[in-house]
Amino acid sequence: MGPNILVVDDEPVARNSLTDILRLEGYNVASVADGQSAIEHVRNRYVDLMIVDLRMPGIGGLEVINIVNEISPDTEIVLLTAFASTESAVEALRLRIHDYLLKPASPGQILNSVRLGLSRREAKLRAREGYTSDTHPDEDERVTVLELKDGTVIDLSRRLIRYKKQNVHLTPAEGRLLRIFLENVGRVFTHRELVLLVQGYETAQHEAPEILRPLVSRLRHKVRQIPSLANSVVSVRGTGYVFEYESSP
Repeated sequence: MGPNILVVDDEPVARNSLTDILRLEGYNVASVADGQSAIEHVRNRYVDLMIVDLRMPGIGGLEVINIVNEISPDTEIVLLTAFASTESAVEALRLRIHDYLLKPASPGQILNSVRLGLSRREAKLRAREGYTSDTHPDEDERVTVLELKDGTVIDLSRRLIRYKKQNVHLTPAEGRLLRIFLENVGRVFTHRELVLLVQGYETAQHEAPEILRPLVSRLRHKVRQIPSLANSVVSVRGTGYVFEYESSP
């Protein structure tokens, strides 16, 4: 399954053209016509990279980027604009975008930017998972594939859980959370610890549960039909979470 890309542009011709170009390259592409739809899409689906127009009715491109950075910080962003200015370029860079392209961008420019963005995203995720540039994944001592007693296979490197004929795909944040749990079965984590380990930043004690709750809820929802994992993420009242499951046959 190829990377997931979201195209956000209120101009139908530009939106459809971008979508066709990317699909021909084998990417999984969704498209929406406004900023609000883009935000809802990213809230409910995993997006590797988003291409967004700067000027749109309602919620503009910069505001969309700002919100997406909060709800999906691993999503790489390419900003397209027909109205370039120094101010918009500076603001876009401040908001952590991967690239800033002028319309009309050629198919070659688009595809090159997308490839570089996806490579950048993969490098950041691998670095966060503990790999270094001179370390081959096969040399990493941590478990990447785990088989549970009911035949469930968890492939942490691909963020994939297989149970019978069902494949469950995890977002990078969900994958990091599951890895932390699997490597620390029975350990009680505070909300603040998990936010730091999964998201990479410190947070206030009263904010951590609100940040973590949606992520834990999504992970629980995805594994609830897998017997060995259905009740594995246990809430510890007033503290955080503990992971419990039987790993051996």
